[in-house]
Amino acid sequence: METNARSTPHSVKRWQLSGTDYEPQRTGTLFSSRTPLNHRTSNLQLFEERMNLVMHWFDLWTDGQRKHLLHSLFTRCTKSQLKYCKDLLIETVPVTQVDFTAVLPRFLSLYVMSFLSPLDLCFAAQVSWHWRVLAEQDCLWAGRCISRGWFLPYTPGEKEFGAWKNHYVSCVSTLDWLTPREAAEQYGTLNQQSAGMTEEEQERRKERKIRQMIRDKLQEDKRESLRTRKAWGSYTKPEGARGGRTQTGRPGSGITFSSWPSLCWPPRAVGSPSVCLSPDMGQTRTAAQSLERVQVSSPSSKARGALSSFTSRPPLPHADYLTPPALLLLISNRIPAYEVVLSGVKSGVMVVLYDHRGTLSALLTQVERTISGQRAQRLGLLAPGGTEEIHLLRGSSLSEKTLLNPDHRDFWEKLCGWVAPTEEGGGIDIFSPLAASASGVALMQALSTLTGLKAQAPMGFATGSFQNILSEWSDGSVRTGLSEQQPAAPALQFVCDGVLQGWCRQAQWMEEALGELRVCRGPQLQRVSLQARSRVLGHFLWEKICLEELCVSKDLNEALTEGLTALTRQEENRPLEFLAVFLTRWSEEKEGEESSGGEKRRNKGAHDFSLAPHDSQKCAGLIPELPQIVFDWRGAAARELHHSECLYLSRLGAVLKVYQEPLTAALNSNRAIISYADIHIVLSPVTQILELNRVFLADLQARLQQWGAEQCVGDVLVKLCSKLRVYTNYLNNYITALCTIDKCRETKPPFRAFLKRADRNLATHMLSLQELLLCPVWRIQEYVTLLQVLSLHTHAGHPDHTHLSSALNTLLGFREFIQKLKRNSERDGLMEETQKMIQGCPSLSEGNRQLITTQDAALLRSPDEQIPDSLRTYEQVSDVGLFLFNDALVLTRRNVQHTPFSLAHQSTHTFLASVALSSLAVREITHTRYVRHAFVLEGPCRSWVCATERGEEREHFLSVLRSAINSALTGHR
Repeated sequence: METNARSTPHSVKRWQLSGTDYEPQRTGTLFSSRTPLNHRTSNLQLFEERMNLVMHWFDLWTDGQRKHLLHSLFTRCTKSQLKYCKDLLIETVPVTQVDFTAVLPRFLSLYVMSFLSPLDLCFAAQVSWHWRVLAEQDCLWAGRCISRGWFLPYTPGEKEFGAWKNHYVSCVSTLDWLTPREAAEQYGTLNQQSAGMTEEEQERRKERKIRQMIRDKLQEDKRESLRTRKAWGSYTKPEGARGGRTQTGRPGSGITFSSWPSLCWPPRAVGSPSVCLSPDMGQTRTAAQSLERVQVSSPSSKARGALSSFTSRPPLPHADYLTPPALLLLISNRIPAYEVVLSGVKSGVMVVLYDHRGTLSALLTQVERTISGQRAQRLGLLAPGGTEEIHLLRGSSLSEKTLLNPDHRDFWEKLCGWVAPTEEGGGIDIFSPLAASASGVALMQALSTLTGLKAQAPMGFATGSFQNILSEWSDGSVRTGLSEQQPAAPALQFVCDGVLQGWCRQAQWMEEALGELRVCRGPQLQRVSLQARSRVLGHFLWEKICLEELCVSKDLNEALTEGLTALTRQEENRPLEFLAVFLTRWSEEKEGEESSGGEKRRNKGAHDFSLAPHDSQKCAGLIPELPQIVFDWRGAAARELHHSECLYLSRLGAVLKVYQEPLTAALNSNRAIISYADIHIVLSPVTQILELNRVFLADLQARLQQWGAEQCVGDVLVKLCSKLRVYTNYLNNYITALCTIDKCRETKPPFRAFLKRADRNLATHMLSLQELLLCPVWRIQEYVTLLQVLSLHTHAGHPDHTHLSSALNTLLGFREFIQKLKRNSERDGLMEETQKMIQGCPSLSEGNRQLITTQDAALLRSPDEQIPDSLRTYEQVSDVGLFLFNDALVLTRRNVQHTPFSLAHQSTHTFLASVALSSLAVREITHTRYVRHAFVLEGPCRSWVCATERGEEREHFLSVLRSAINSALTGHR
């Protein structure tokens, strides 16, 4: 049926030429290769005939020829044609034996693997690298470890995986397994007949029975908690969940490990009861060890004595073998020397050290992560504040007016939801003297109403930096009687007594020392340590030994010095007798050597030996201490005002006695240390304040000598407030005085030597001249606190109430004036430091420009801007610094220079660009696999792509930047 292919040019059968354009008479060719493209019907007919011809040939070819044809066809196809072939093949030939982990989503693959046993998971990890990554996920192994009581002793890192599997393997490898024969030898078999139970077997059976009872109780509590569990999202882990199993779903249910409850064990109080429940597969313990553990964990002697009859009694209550709720203490990093407070926190106190620059939601998240689902017994708050408000965060103060704001209200409701109720001893302890003012008391009452917990705070009787914490505390309401609790009792629940007292009294000096250590590091350590020791020793000698009160003559001082020196060289068992004999001989020798005139002077000096009473003690002795049935809070506040005023005047008097008198005497004797103009600038305002306050002290002392229930001191305070212009002139001259001292100290060596001799001795209360000049500023704040106490405990019908209110309002306004001066000084200093820091920067001192915040970031660049954002890659160009002002944003190029042979480094900034906030736009970049924590700053001419190191830094900077932009646009309009 087939013709010979070599006989004719085309070996095609005659029947296959039907319908073609073959015309031998006209063309003179056997076949035509022309296809009628213009005639559609003929074209389709020709295509069908030729396709049938090719198919006929394909049926006759061998397998190799068919594959060769397919390869030739596929190489000529386009991509769309190849895709069509792929889809056709997938539909025709179904895929079998495919790797399900490569097809299914990740959470479904983990769900399938969750049904495997630990041994099967280990086998699955040997299939491939992808299977190993899946088989070692923590969500597969954490549940197996927790169900057996094997808790991980640390929190795995973000990029660490396989930690729970390694922990499971290590725990299993250390189990004490017994073979069937060993178990039969130790415990016997069911068919073995026992004539009688030995004492050891009885103890073992009793131990197993105790464990089973505790295990049943835990299961019952677990079922009860599941029945009474709250809705998802509002659930908090019960306090008993720490000792038992974690109530989680199946590990393979699609829940990632990051969504599991925290497995970190919170700090436990010393002596807190706890029972270690070993699982069935855990290590075996002897009966003596188990009984000893139960004895230690029992909270009372009654429970310890009931061990003998434990099996016949009902199970232990839930609170008898679980750790009681701990205390929660929030500490702001704006507190001076907070490191000292952290070192004295008691065991069982959960501490949250938070950044004051954050937000309320961030603080709430930090607290939630710290408590790990348990409930706190009490809440403590140590943050900067005064008698009317608490500076919880920067730009977010808590007061009576701001408490009911939505943000504060939501924050306190959620925070106090993790604290035990008042019936169980719960409450809020605020380490600020809110109880010293009516506004503070109103704030505590509103906070108690909002949260349902009693709030208490110091009464503010003790003056000084943070020393009000050591005074009496309120109990949530205004007290009328003497409190039975010791001062600072609530605060001592969180911090040790010695550490708290030392920090409260020396917080300001500690902050100075720590600040110098942070900046100067090692070279300054010895000098700062010496200053701190000398200051503490000076306070001890001044307050306890009172060396200033001993007026000893020169001869007696010399005799005592020589006698004590001789005593140190001798080994005497009776030092007093030796000293008496030595002084007698020394007196006889001096009488023989000196003349009668010298003898008279020595006798006179001996008679002059007396104790000169201290100014504050002399004044205090004039104030009568009358017995009172009901404690007089007004009298206590007035006496504290008088006592602190005496101390204040003694410090101001030290400025005149130690500094002004010697400098003036040197000037009058033509041996001037500094000029008269410098003395007048630095010390003359102190003289005016001293004269004013001496009159105030005399009037106050006269009122206290005749103190009674209706006695008034408000008019004396009003008289003082009417002459505050002296303090105003002093504060306006204060910065000039400090600059004068620094200039004279640098340019005049005699003045530098004079300050070295005069500063920080007993006469100056261990303070320097600059610190003594700061006393009037501190005193204004003490006036405000004490007047608030007096006003609070003076009823509206008292004749002194009007004067106290007037004086308090005046001093509050004056305190605002001081704070404004301080803010302006800090702003100017910060602008000067920024100007020096940025090289090549234009002048920043324009108008009311203020530096808001700074941020270090990385400057990024994308190679191709046409790529979609989700696939766009970035490369870091350089490090930049972002300086945000209230009207502009300055970008600098940041260069980091590391110090050789040290870990220290320094950063230098070079001016890059500046953009006005009114023409600046900001846009966030969504996280991708190529870039994280990035944002775009778009100016009128160009834009910058920046990225921070952490997400918290980006959120904080962008929130502050948007707020500044809105303020700039509002002011521009």
